Amino acid sequence: MNILERITKTKKAEIQAKKGLFSSSFLEQSPLFNRSTLSISKALKKSSSGIIAEHKRRSPSKAVINQSHQLLDVISAYQANGATAISVLTDTNYFGGSLEDLFLAKSIASIPLLRKDFVIDPYQITEAKAFGADFILLIASILDKVQIQEFTAFAHKLNLEVLLEVHSLEELEASYIEEINVVGVNNRNLKTFEVDLNTSFDIAKALDPHKVKISESGLNDTQSIINLKKAGYNGFLIGEMLMKNNAPGIALKQLIEQS
Repeated sequence: MNILERITKTKKAEIQAKKGLFSSSFLEQSPLFNRSTLSISKALKKSSSGIIAEHKRRSPSKAVINQSHQLLDVISAYQANGATAISVLTDTNYFGGSLEDLFLAKSIASIPLLRKDFVIDPYQITEAKAFGADFILLIASILDKVQIQEFTAFAHKLNLEVLLEVHSLEELEASYIEEINVVGVNNRNLKTFEVDLNTSFDIAKALDPHKVKISESGLNDTQSIINLKKAGYNGFLIGEMLMKNNAPGIALKQLIEQS
């Protein structure tokens, strides 16, 4: 069983347990559920940097990235130093995040928030709206096209935008639907967690030039971002490089200035 299969198996059990405690109708009573949301696709189109800065404590490939940064300090610093949007990991078992992190981030964020998790059930989309997300992540490698269509329609019903993440040309061809708002190309193979930036360059040629698109993972230097902009990418999801820095906000500011 690879890493992605283990995560998905854990997620199924987790969702089942949550449903037994909190129904979807209960989540809909959240004071955040009927709020207006912010558009990530519009924000990326208007942004010169396009950086989606991520709060990420750890991952299966890095046991510890940074456990000492206080979440509200990180979110505030990202926002003050030019982030176009913020990604918040909400998976607990493998990434050390939580829905409370998303809820707290929303308390101070005035830019779009991504609930970054492994979405395999519409229940998680309801959670995302209830806890403050403006857009959600759908991972092509764990969903079929019918699920992507259904989950996208449901997210749009809740006024959430959708980031569809692919890892190969085959996944793009098998999963792409016009209704998604942003296409993300993840340079990290979620089965092995190996990173290859050529993934973004290879897939760029097959992407709709009119669709908002971002590159994710392994973006550790300004030249890579400059080259990816030339290849047509509107945005860049960056977490580890910022979070391992003692001052994530300053690291973000320098990255934006240099790229």
